[in-house]
Amino acid sequence: MQRLRPYVLPVAIVLGLLLHRWCAMFSFLVPYIIFTILLLTFSAVDLRRLKFSPLDIWLMLFQIVVSIGSYLLIKLLGGNNTIAEGVLIGVLCPVASSVAVISCLLGANRATVTTYTIVGNLMVALVAPVVFTLIGHHPEMSLWQSFLLMFTKIGSTLALPFLIALALQLWLPKVNAVVRQLNIMGFYLWACALLFTLGQTIDFIFLHGRGNWNNIAWLAGLSLLFCVVQFSTGRLIGRRYGNRIGGGQLLGQKNTAFGIWMANTFLNPLAAVFLAFYSVYQNIFNAWQMAHIKKK
Repeated sequence: MQRLRPYVLPVAIVLGLLLHRWCAMFSFLVPYIIFTILLLTFSAVDLRRLKFSPLDIWLMLFQIVVSIGSYLLIKLLGGNNTIAEGVLIGVLCPVASSVAVISCLLGANRATVTTYTIVGNLMVALVAPVVFTLIGHHPEMSLWQSFLLMFTKIGSTLALPFLIALALQLWLPKVNAVVRQLNIMGFYLWACALLFTLGQTIDFIFLHGRGNWNNIAWLAGLSLLFCVVQFSTGRLIGRRYGNRIGGGQLLGQKNTAFGIWMANTFLNPLAAVFLAFYSVYQNIFNAWQMAHIKKK
């Protein structure tokens, strides 16, 4: 199984690109797959010993300041509103729920990654509704309604597996030990989620790209730029706290499916194309990292 691991992501990417219509049909399975991945991840960490660290603060500050700052700068320079919103949602988008899978295979600290998976998602649930309300795309939706909608979406896939894993560790440690042994399956489950998400992403680009090719080109280019910036900056911040790989993955690896949902719900749906391309870029980079680790 370990020999096949470096080839799993490239195969998932290629199949997602070629069979996007078929893969998009199974995208409804992704939340259930992510739920399982998180349960396996949380079971492998002593959740009672998770600690908030300065690394978490710097990563959150980057997401908040750079997302809002980039939006305002693009608007100030006379840029298209769709492009500005694409960059905003691309940077503010929370860390992928399955980030621990690839991060730990690359050598990151599991506890640190797990902590920011929780903290980073909660931060977005608090900050995003305020930002979206100020932008004012949906004046009929109150700030409280935005908060409630965001927390419901995040809680269903993040809070529930966390609570189940915590309950197993406290009251059923033997069951938790069995679940913990299955942790390696998280990588292959993530590959399945990647396959379906990429299919949905490519299908999304085809559906929303017609007649908007100029915006699509700008969003694709800026998406690549910010993908490089976020992975690089995350590594620089992480290096300062002894977790270079973790910092890069936590800032660079995004929950693009959730980000696309946020754009469709609160912003111009075309802005989600930024994250559609980002999904492709980040997974190509992750596949390269896996291959690089295999060579070493």
